[in-house]
Amino acid sequence: MQTSRTDRRLTLHAHNSAGAPVWLFDLDNTLHAASSAIFPRINRLMTDYVERIANTDRAGADALRVEYTRRYGATLLGLLRHHAVDPHHFLHEVHVLGDLMASVHTERSLAGILRALPGRKIILTNGPEAYARGILRALGIERLFEQVIAIEQMQGGRAWRAKPDLNMLRQVLRRASVNPTQAILVEDTRGHLKSYKRLGLRTVWMVGHLPEVRRANAQQIVRGTGRPHYVDYRIRSLKSLHRISPRRNPCGNPAQTKTRP
Repeated sequence: MQTSRTDRRLTLHAHNSAGAPVWLFDLDNTLHAASSAIFPRINRLMTDYVERIANTDRAGADALRVEYTRRYGATLLGLLRHHAVDPHHFLHEVHVLGDLMASVHTERSLAGILRALPGRKIILTNGPEAYARGILRALGIERLFEQVIAIEQMQGGRAWRAKPDLNMLRQVLRRASVNPTQAILVEDTRGHLKSYKRLGLRTVWMVGHLPEVRRANAQQIVRGTGRPHYVDYRIRSLKSLHRISPRRNPCGNPAQTKTRP
């Protein structure tokens, strides 16, 4: 008999012992490398959409897309605030990946790495649910997560929300029965880690899938350098997650911060 998502969620929840961490995983550039092909296509489709809705030229549409993401956490939220779009139509139109789903790239043995981690595992992404589940299926890891919290599940009342909204995460964690001090957030976006550190989460900055950028007036190529004070662990591979030990007192003070290679 086929196991439903609800049954699988309850089974995964019951399987994990009391006091084990709850892993909150971002999706893009955290569990897979999105910047090489997937992000360029999504960004192009978003710019196309903004160009039509805002009745502007290509450069103006691209600038709006970037600005809305910077100000609100997601392009969609800017479009809702300033252009009254249909959110479901937008999400459907800009996440048409087609052939790219068959070539999703990640590190070796990802399923084994995740399976070996103790505790509950939840996806927390600003992408839409259908897209997130498609990526997880392509990676062969969908069944390892008790639930997918996508942008549709981040709504508060009639308002759409996205990372790094603090009230949104509080509500999401409450619905999932997660104590913030028990949670470990694994993310590629430093701004999200900075915001959510205030809630008592432990923070892991995954830099292994970040795109390479060249510093101005230098030959050095940098990829997620340094470790800001709000980052507890900085990792290049998800294999390093097994070194993060559970907190002995989930209701106590945050664990001492460390840097991992």
